[in-house]
Amino acid sequence: MFSVVRGYNILIVVIAQYLTSIYILAHDMPLKLVLFDLNLLMLVLASAATIAAGYIINNFYDSEKDLINRPQKSKLDRLVSQNTKLSFYFVMNFSAVVMASYVSFRAVIFFSCYIFGIWFYSHKLKKQPFIGNLTSAILTITPFFAIFLYYGNSETVIFVHAVFLFLMISMRELTKDLENMKGDLLLGYKTIPIVYGERASKIMLSLLTALTTIPIYLLLTRFDVGHMDLFFYLAIGLLLLFLVILWIATTKTHYLILHNILKFIIVAGVFSIVLIKVSVVLNRI
Repeated sequence: MFSVVRGYNILIVVIAQYLTSIYILAHDMPLKLVLFDLNLLMLVLASAATIAAGYIINNFYDSEKDLINRPQKSKLDRLVSQNTKLSFYFVMNFSAVVMASYVSFRAVIFFSCYIFGIWFYSHKLKKQPFIGNLTSAILTITPFFAIFLYYGNSETVIFVHAVFLFLMISMRELTKDLENMKGDLLLGYKTIPIVYGERASKIMLSLLTALTTIPIYLLLTRFDVGHMDLFFYLAIGLLLLFLVILWIATTKTHYLILHNILKFIIVAGVFSIVLIKVSVVLNRI
């Protein structure tokens, strides 16, 4: 079940939400008020439960495709019956709504819409080019909107960070489509690589990479990100490497390497948030 819900991804999201709260969204609040805020805890747990449910319903609908694209993981996932997965899916969604109700009725509406959005994406939108990729990227960053709305912080730097994350996730989604072309083709998924071809997908990825340099430039030159600038310089180097490998990529292994480069950038970005101001925690205890 841990494999089905991708517990490692959920753990990263939980850490990211707390670090974002401490260093960006509520950077002027005492550390204890943020760490021991029960409302924030409920929002984070509701997000984790909803994401877990999302992975379950995705696994349910994509079981045949995953058997082709990820045979080893699929064998592990199949140790959990479909009935058990669906039961856990409803329990997770119900738990998310209950935890959201502790915060406010608006939080309940927010997570109810989020739950419906994940189901609709898995059931209808996932097989569509562009719409599926865009929806997936939006749903991935939605948990951060929950804590953004909670704190009501609308500083420009937050939106620039969000644009960078959105572009990185969009690149990862398109790279995953290239990596999973075999299964998508056999099962009739109309992804961008299937409909428009590999070359067009590589051009789109190159354009997205170019667009990603805009928020990186703004964060390095217009805003004070402290020592997190080291992460952005590293990201530039990795994105250049990504482009080089992208245009020589011909096999699933190549696309898996590209996928892992993007995943590393995203995860490294999460932990690099602490570099915005290294002393921020000590000064706020």
